[in-house]
Amino acid sequence: MSHTPGRKEKDCLNCGTIVAGRFCQNCGQENVVPKETFWHMVTHFFYDITHFDSNFFITVKDLLFKPGFLSKEYMKGKRMSYLHPVKMYVFTSAIFFLLFFSFFLDIKNISDDSQKLTPVERSNLLRRVKAGLLKDSTNKCLKDGLSVLEDTSLILTKKDVRFIDTCRNKGVYVNFAGKYKSFEAYDSSQKKLPKDERDAWFGRLWKKTTINIEKKFNENPDEALKKLIESILHRLPYMLLISLPFFALILKLVYTRRKQFYYADHGVFTIHLYVFSFLMLLLIFCFDKLSKVTHSELPDVLIFLSLLWLNVYLFKAMRTFYGQSWWKTFLKFLIVALSSLVMMILLFLLITFFSAVTL
Repeated sequence: MSHTPGRKEKDCLNCGTIVAGRFCQNCGQENVVPKETFWHMVTHFFYDITHFDSNFFITVKDLLFKPGFLSKEYMKGKRMSYLHPVKMYVFTSAIFFLLFFSFFLDIKNISDDSQKLTPVERSNLLRRVKAGLLKDSTNKCLKDGLSVLEDTSLILTKKDVRFIDTCRNKGVYVNFAGKYKSFEAYDSSQKKLPKDERDAWFGRLWKKTTINIEKKFNENPDEALKKLIESILHRLPYMLLISLPFFALILKLVYTRRKQFYYADHGVFTIHLYVFSFLMLLLIFCFDKLSKVTHSELPDVLIFLSLLWLNVYLFKAMRTFYGQSWWKTFLKFLIVALSSLVMMILLFLLITFFSAVTL
């Protein structure tokens, strides 16, 4: 309710209905004078913010410490004391990705070739070079790489990994396209085949895409890789948004015999779970930053416990919301966890491929 003075007239300025109280029973508009002072605007803004904050913190408290409680309350119709699930998802995901891209993500370090190799990375690279020499013992580039790797006095970087891997693949950094170096060569080869043996529309699209990807990576592998990583990361919000209805569908199929739960109910449960996951991931990223700064083992332990709590939280939320026995919930938890993992992997592969296509 605003603190703007009410109107003496009882006709609603929005729909014309005669208002019985302060609010129109037809459209819900408050029957107040339309002109307000600047001070009224400031106080209205203040009241709206504090009201939002109170609802937000009450919702967060119950979300964090009462798994499944908010979703159950929403189904009962108790909604005025909490933020709407969709509004909370939009707000929390916006804050999460803002902080993620601003403070926690360092693309330069992801694709930085100047980073020094760890002993484990050096050992793995040495193993790959030796395996390459077994297949091609005359490869001078690999021989030179082997001598460099065996010289422990030399400091190697990730750029050396790229260089030696390129040698091992005989100059081909990515080899998606097989024997075809251009789409024209592939198209010419297809025309020589009988019509019934030629690739279909999707096959031609796939081949054209992979040839273009390979060409870009071979021309400038470092820049192409950096752009690919950036493209994938910036599509993660869309991937999570797309995954929401699929996760709700998994729950719908797992609890198909519980007729009292509609698809929208599973959707509300999913949204609350995702919001909780956003908050926990922010906490995990903070622990990771702390680990890099302090070089202590405690943040790593806290990260492990946080990831463990994510799984425990899902189990407890399912137990509370769906109200089934411990062993039934545990069995369905395993099915949901495995199915959602497969779903996320497939969506990530799809996002990765789309990112590569539009590179």
